[in-house]
Amino acid sequence: MQSLAKLLILAGAVLLVTGMIVLGVLHFTGGRGLPGDLVFRRGNFVFYLPLATCVVLSLILTIALYLFGVLRR
Repeated sequence: MQSLAKLLILAGAVLLVTGMIVLGVLHFTGGRGLPGDLVFRRGNFVFYLPLATCVVLSLILTIALYLFGVLRR
């Protein structure tokens, strides 16, 4: 049970840090996302493809999980 509690605490910490980073990015970019995010508009249809945001979040989560020892082999 102790390992489950540690895992839940770690997951909460990672989500908290990720949320703070996302809020920071949105604050500095004016809520538009990163420059690599694509937006397609046709009439009243809007398709948003957050490519750059996904890459940045993936890198941040990979580094955070590696530092916390989850991804070490």
